[in-house]
Amino acid sequence: MKQGLVFFRKLGEAVERLWERCAMREEDRDLLQAMFSAAVKAAEPGAAMRPFLPARPKGRVVVVGAGKGAAQMAAAFEELWDGPVEGVVVTRYGFGAKTRAIRVMEAAHPVPDEAGLAATDALFKAMEGLGSDDLVIALVCGGGSALLAGPGEGLALSDEVALNEALLASGAPIGAMNAVRKMVSRVKGGRLAAAAHPAKVVSLVVSDVPGDDPAQVASGPTVPDARGRAEALAAVRDYAIKLPARVAAFLERADEPPKPEDACFAGNEVHVIASAAKSLEAAARVAEQAAFATAILSDAIEGEAREVAKMHAAIAREVAMRDRPFSRPVAILSGGETTVTLRGEGGRGGRNSEFLLSFALAVDGVEGIAALAADTDGVDGSEDNAGAFADGQTAVRMRTAGADPADALACNDAWGAFAAVGDLYVTGPTGTNVNDLRIILIR
Repeated sequence: MKQGLVFFRKLGEAVERLWERCAMREEDRDLLQAMFSAAVKAAEPGAAMRPFLPARPKGRVVVVGAGKGAAQMAAAFEELWDGPVEGVVVTRYGFGAKTRAIRVMEAAHPVPDEAGLAATDALFKAMEGLGSDDLVIALVCGGGSALLAGPGEGLALSDEVALNEALLASGAPIGAMNAVRKMVSRVKGGRLAAAAHPAKVVSLVVSDVPGDDPAQVASGPTVPDARGRAEALAAVRDYAIKLPARVAAFLERADEPPKPEDACFAGNEVHVIASAAKSLEAAARVAEQAAFATAILSDAIEGEAREVAKMHAAIAREVAMRDRPFSRPVAILSGGETTVTLRGEGGRGGRNSEFLLSFALAVDGVEGIAALAADTDGVDGSEDNAGAFADGQTAVRMRTAGADPADALACNDAWGAFAAVGDLYVTGPTGTNVNDLRIILIR
């Protein structure tokens, strides 16, 4: 018995030593977090908003808005605005902020609910009776597509929920999903701004979409889009989106959203006040201060998360093993929005954790690589983490902890795999959203 206890104690000590050798370097983790924090700070609503504030109008100032950072944008606007203000914004549950005059409502994300329906009604009601002397400030950021629940006439909330679930499972890029959303909504595709006419609408947009097209952020509630039914039907065909029957029938007969040349948009202003590009540059400056060279691949990368990860990993391996195409030490950064096609059932995680799990498998055993992938709003998918950390020993740690990383990737359970080794990155709501941030350090 005594010999058995000694054996198991020594075995436990050996496993602990192995775990310590496999753990990510603390200085790498600290630098990755510092870079993420700088990226988020660069998109802080108050500083970003200040240069784009319009002149005070003769009439009322009504604020409307939607997105995971809408409450923080509303609070920042109240601090900056010199004059009376009213209005309402909607954000995700738990993402609220304290405001004085602007009402903050909360609803579900990424799948719409009754609270989102009520919030959308409240936004339209806030703009009732506006005239040409009045001003509408639209605060728009990522997440608004789900938060602004407003099915077209003849459809129910359940239809919008079913559509949203189908879009999320399809793996289609954001532009394709939004083309469909705008056709079956009474608020998206510029319709909210059209309802404010003849008041002027100034949209202040925090972009979370590749290319920073404001008409795609939150499906463009106040920014019209030239695309219509033809583009929506093409998206359904090209990405094999399995539309619910009622939505498919509605799509064939629905009115198209108003076009950009419509008179109701004349005189309106649209400003992208924060974006992934600016945040990537801020993160790069932190790395440079730590004596790393930097390379920003792109702020508009799209595609299947696990496949995009393989491309990033191939570059990282080439640098680590051959010192090309970049010389070490280097920080490689990218932004944009990948997608996840659901393959399994019961898995947990978002596109950033799935990206990083695929990346970890692709750099398994390679020394000197450390990475972070996270959503700048603080939430990756439907879980409570912003993303995760990984390095060349992550897959080993997962196997040691009893989690098979390949199996986890196969069933879309990246959250479970990273939770098993304590490498989830949890920040809480950040108050902004400029899409995903991916950082790879190579020493």
